[in-house]
Amino acid sequence: MDLKELIAISRLYGEGTDFVIAGGGNTSVKDGERMAVKASGAALRGITEAGFVELSRKAVRQILTRDYGDEPLEREARIKADLLASRTAPEKGGRPSVEASLHESIGYRYVVHTHPFLVNALICAKNGEAEAERLFGDDALYLRYCDPGYTLAKRLEDELLKYRAAHGADPHVVLMENHGLVVAADTTAEIRTITEDVCARIRKYLRAPLPSVEKGTVVPPVLTQVLPGLRMMLSEGGTAKVAAARSSDLIAHFLESANSEKVSLPLLPDDIVYCKSAPLAIGRGGKAGKKPGGDPEALLAEFPRALEVYRKKWGYPPKVVLAEGIGLIGVEDSKRSVETVLDVFEDLMKVSFLSESFGGPRFLSPKDISFIDAWEVENYRRSVAASAVGGVSSASAVGAARRRMEGRIAVVTGAAQGFGKGIAEGLFREGANVVIADLNEKAGRALAAELNSGSPANGAVFAPVDVTNPGSVQALALETVKAFGGIDLLISNAGVLRAGSLEELSEETFDFVTRVNYTGYFVCVKHFAPVMKLQHRFAPGRLTDIVQVNSKSGLEGSNRNSAYAGSKFGSIGLTQSFAKELVEYGIKVNSVCPGNFFEGPLWSDPETGLFVQYLRTGKVPGAKSIADVKKFYESRVPMGRGARIEDVLRAILYLVEQEYETGQALPVTGGQVMLA
Repeated sequence: MDLKELIAISRLYGEGTDFVIAGGGNTSVKDGERMAVKASGAALRGITEAGFVELSRKAVRQILTRDYGDEPLEREARIKADLLASRTAPEKGGRPSVEASLHESIGYRYVVHTHPFLVNALICAKNGEAEAERLFGDDALYLRYCDPGYTLAKRLEDELLKYRAAHGADPHVVLMENHGLVVAADTTAEIRTITEDVCARIRKYLRAPLPSVEKGTVVPPVLTQVLPGLRMMLSEGGTAKVAAARSSDLIAHFLESANSEKVSLPLLPDDIVYCKSAPLAIGRGGKAGKKPGGDPEALLAEFPRALEVYRKKWGYPPKVVLAEGIGLIGVEDSKRSVETVLDVFEDLMKVSFLSESFGGPRFLSPKDISFIDAWEVENYRRSVAASAVGGVSSASAVGAARRRMEGRIAVVTGAAQGFGKGIAEGLFREGANVVIADLNEKAGRALAAELNSGSPANGAVFAPVDVTNPGSVQALALETVKAFGGIDLLISNAGVLRAGSLEELSEETFDFVTRVNYTGYFVCVKHFAPVMKLQHRFAPGRLTDIVQVNSKSGLEGSNRNSAYAGSKFGSIGLTQSFAKELVEYGIKVNSVCPGNFFEGPLWSDPETGLFVQYLRTGKVPGAKSIADVKKFYESRVPMGRGARIEDVLRAILYLVEQEYETGQALPVTGGQVMLA
């Protein structure tokens, strides 16, 4: 079966979040007695042939004729078994979408089911049916809400029979109340044209424009004083959750509005699948709401009680928190999952706001919510979407062994190149969420994009930073908390080296090296330690780590390199002092002291590298070339080579995993420096 057209139309509506989010939406194509339908949990964005399952249309039609009993969950389990049995090539795997029967009921070749927020504003509204009649008349079939799956397919089949009798053909448009939009036609070009017309008709009757929902709106600095604590209170078991915050005009509108309770219940099944039954709201109407940005201590004091009430009502912790003065907070197991939570809830707010044009939101009933919340099909879809790579579920992702840094949040300064880049890449491979902090924006953003390619569960973000500037480091801490909810590991790696004798080193150069290597380390710890302390306050059993990338020059003097060695010696003094001061907060502080990294730009850059500098300054007697300088330094290492990134990464992982080490300066020198 040729799926090129189906893949193209699927990807078209899968891009962005205007039509579908995460694993939502379904598409299919019929060819004779075969039908290809999107696999459950696969994402339309970037979907390939592997994201579709081929079914026998005859077998699918038979499902609609069988009696599966009246008990909803037992019925759906039996239908799932029959759908799996309808696959023409079961050895290829893949679970057919539960909507396969619905797609088969419609006579056109292509069927596309999406959830456009613009259309949902109409079909999730109290007056949706009457307004749909006014806007579309007989051009669309309006289907009142019922449970998804088999019940929905049967309801559609019954209504299609009536529509065919009245009009002699199937409708091209089905408006499914609180479910979404179905557009069907014999060509994908028709589907695009029809979809554009549907959206245009609805847009014409909106009474107010949608407030800005631009992501990346600045969140208040008070976030660093609240979210790390909430993250710990919401974390259970051995791994801390990932939390992320957003602020926008839309979110502010609901937080400030007297009608903000209108976003408190789900409008669509996806709202329940990804965001559960309701958000938890704190600070609204209380003390916190009276201060710009919210009162951190008031919010933290209010949260435990609010969380207890929420758990008693719903039976589980929230995935969405609305905090007065802060914005929208999502909480999940991974970075990718938390971004989906935020996308889905923002979509809910869009729909709720725009539904005011059609009588206001029509929320799902407690019975509807209960069915979807317990439905195995939706829980399966969510779990597959959470472990999918590039739109296709990854068996290796589901069954892989837990990585050493799984779910942790790491900030690496100076991460755009050299040791820092290698450390960031290594931590990311081990499952960490990584903040790439550097002055080099081009290289930093490129590294983040490279790490995020392939849609891993963990995430990487770039944040510009000048470690000598307290305001810049404070902004880095805010960006880290906004993106991930806190910090578990700070790698203070940013550093510079300027070699030269006493006669050659100027006071300005000495001061520059000291400010970056020594003062920069102090500034980073000063602004990240409060975040770690706050986490410890609410989760005293969890340890966090600060690891400074020092040097063997911090363990022994370095000829004609006094500025660098002095800054590194001083930094070990900081490490030992920080370790003693912060140990009561569960913060371990250590340094790793690598030997010479000959392959990195610090040594090998042809214009500014140390090999060039040392050759020019005559630091290596008799050396006439860069090769002579390199050979000289390699000969001083008992293991005969320079330090490598993987050597340093192993040392960092050891220090993080070793719970009984703090205040240490760990040599990674191939035996060149040996501690007594």
